[in-house]
Amino acid sequence: MSIDEARKRVAELTALLEKYSYEYYVLNQSSVSDAEFDRLLNELKMLEEEFPGLKSKNSPTQRVGGFVQSEFKKIPHKRLMLSLGNVYNEDEMRDFDRKVREIVHKDKIVYMGEVKIDGLGMSLIYDHGEFQYAVTRGDGVTGEDVTANIITIKSIPMHVKETRPFEVRGEVYMPKASLDGLNEQRKASGEPLFANARNAAAGSIRNLDSSVAASRKLDAFWYYLVNSRELGVHVHSDALNYLDTLGFRTNKERRILNGIDEVIAYIKEYTEKRESLAYDIDGLVFKVNDIDEYDVLGYTAKEPKWAIAYKFPPLEVTTKLLDIVLTIGRTGRVTPNAILEPVRVQGSLVQRATLNNEDFVKEKGLKIGDVIGLHKAADVIPEVTGPIIKDRTGDEQDWVMPSICPVCGSPLTKVKGLHYCLNPECGSRKIESIIHFASRNAMDIDGMGERVVEEFFAEGFLKDIPDVYKLQDHASMIKELDGWSDKSINSLLDAIEKSKKQSLERLLFGLGIKEVGEKMGKVLAKRYQHLEDFYNLSEDDLQKVPDVGPVAAKSVYDYFHDESKLAELATLKEEGVNFAYLGTDTIDVNSYFYGKTIVLTGTLIKYSREQMTEILERIGAHCSGSVSKNTDIVIAGPGAGSKLDKAQALGIEVMDETEALNHLNKTGQ
Repeated sequence: MSIDEARKRVAELTALLEKYSYEYYVLNQSSVSDAEFDRLLNELKMLEEEFPGLKSKNSPTQRVGGFVQSEFKKIPHKRLMLSLGNVYNEDEMRDFDRKVREIVHKDKIVYMGEVKIDGLGMSLIYDHGEFQYAVTRGDGVTGEDVTANIITIKSIPMHVKETRPFEVRGEVYMPKASLDGLNEQRKASGEPLFANARNAAAGSIRNLDSSVAASRKLDAFWYYLVNSRELGVHVHSDALNYLDTLGFRTNKERRILNGIDEVIAYIKEYTEKRESLAYDIDGLVFKVNDIDEYDVLGYTAKEPKWAIAYKFPPLEVTTKLLDIVLTIGRTGRVTPNAILEPVRVQGSLVQRATLNNEDFVKEKGLKIGDVIGLHKAADVIPEVTGPIIKDRTGDEQDWVMPSICPVCGSPLTKVKGLHYCLNPECGSRKIESIIHFASRNAMDIDGMGERVVEEFFAEGFLKDIPDVYKLQDHASMIKELDGWSDKSINSLLDAIEKSKKQSLERLLFGLGIKEVGEKMGKVLAKRYQHLEDFYNLSEDDLQKVPDVGPVAAKSVYDYFHDESKLAELATLKEEGVNFAYLGTDTIDVNSYFYGKTIVLTGTLIKYSREQMTEILERIGAHCSGSVSKNTDIVIAGPGAGSKLDKAQALGIEVMDETEALNHLNKTGQ
């Protein structure tokens, strides 16, 4: 076969395979058998092997996964990928409608109602009729390039008839049936089950091995054509219809709604219908259908004013309270936890729920053996609402808070309504401390999660934090444990070695110093630059640092004057853990903003508020989220509201972004 004949046949096969994929994955119908589809795919594979120059990155043969990346590349969004504001009841929905009508001066608004898919937000970029790349929402300003994983979702078109550049946004999700099948496989192989479809979808898309995403039977709905007006489309419902013609899978549960009364009716209908859908939804979305009105309605700093998400009220189920057990956190705090008869709540299988403290159990009147109500607070955290009194049989038992720690046997101490195990050698406290140290926002040791730490602690490989850096001494014994191989052990040891190079702020947070969270860790690291500087600080010194009050100052002082902690730190230093701040901050005492407390409000143009905050803090400013008499400057962009009003009332200096940038330019920023 000549190259020209091969090129022609590759084009024919690609067109046929994409047509059949569209029929099967989007239209839920098929005009060919699976065997015929596989035959055509294999023919294409052989042609691409014989003529490598004809293989396209968007070829049907590239959609089976198998590409393994070392990390995800960061990509800035061409347009901010904003989140939506939320409403939770009919009154709030009507209030949103009233505000929209007042701004556009209309008596009735036409909305598009859509179900809100509980998945992972995604943006696809197309140009010259071809898919270019896929990027996650991230922080709305910058996302991650997950192209290798996205192309494994067969319903996403690789080629479209629109040759102009465009961006389409939607939600990648895992159907309920896919989750059930996946969890059955994981249960059979002894792996932990996924709690819900959203976590499973997000974990699949963020896996560095694209074959994992390919195996998970993910799908996607597309709900927003970002640059629709550039393509001559000025109505949102028309934009969705246009996406249909291009081969995208849009959700057919959508509906054009004339006015707020139809919106309310749609809400009532889908509140009842949500559980019958083949995928999880956590609410509904309502968008003004006339895209030309978006400019008039505008945006707040974080969300558009032309769309709103209606969040469903928590769905309550009943189950049985089998027992109440205690867990001990890294600070020694003792938390009662409900052990429940397994029950599915909004897509998750729930078997435990926190009961907060002794007083919570008493106020709810809970007894072991009760039938209880359960819902998810904010659609996320399982929460016990109380006992179903009418279902009591008389066999229920009162629960009494134990007086000793169930792990180490030390007496429990009650302080301000909370119980603590004060034994620093308590095994549970040590396990939680190591888990925290290795966590993503601390030292970020990939592969060292809760299950691994508990296993290694039980085996005696870990007793405290410094032992993390001695695990290589136990590699041969770890290999004898179920589920461990040379490859998995080496991956873990590589991640541990990599963590030694983390910057000081992560180490400060990871050490678990009481009152030192992520933000304070960064503040302290920037101020003092090296861990050993803390050894000679007084409480007064620490209180001079912005955001460090007397309680936090005492906690930090006590930590660095505890002989056992200093011994642990000395071991960490011997193991090669970095103690220095590695940031690129350039404190400039001559800067106009140095030492001043600044509040950002409204929408900034050149930089996002997060980026501006980072710039200001790098040169020695302190950024706050609220205006008070201690505020020195307010930088206000379009859409600034109550914070600007308060600043003006207090006589605080106000400047716009242009003036702020002029000052920054004088310091070389």
